[in-house]
Amino acid sequence: MSEKKLDRIDRNILRVLQEDGRVSNVELARRVNLSPTPCLERVKRLEQSNYIKGYMATLNPVKINASLLVYVQITLEKTTSAAFEEFKKSMMEIPEVLECHMVSGGFDYLIKVRAADMAEYRGILGDKLAATPWVSQTHSYVVMEEVKNTNILAVKDNF
Repeated sequence: MSEKKLDRIDRNILRVLQEDGRVSNVELARRVNLSPTPCLERVKRLEQSNYIKGYMATLNPVKINASLLVYVQITLEKTTSAAFEEFKKSMMEIPEVLECHMVSGGFDYLIKVRAADMAEYRGILGDKLAATPWVSQTHSYVVMEEVKNTNILAVKDNF
């Protein structure tokens, strides 16, 4: 399937669905000024083209006992392909790790961790993160206040 360039309506569909992934097709069509059938066809095309990767519920971390948010800098002993692959595989197996990013600069990875409290995080740090193969150093930054936390991407008109 050749990928069609997104028009204004496609971009508006993406904007609406990011805000409310449970919106009905009829309501979505109304908001983007289309009839329901062509609207649904556009949504399906956006899904098939991987503009829309999926739909999910956003949970309240306080309600599910995961209110402590920590960013962790990880430095590896070696920066070889084998070390990177083993580290990435290990991160995928730790459910408390929400995000893991290889970065450039003074350390190798920046990860985002959620835990119930500092005692639980200490266990995650010692038993899981620091025990991961090739990890030589960690630095933890505990979030005191979440000022902005969103998954909504800016859908610009110029792509």
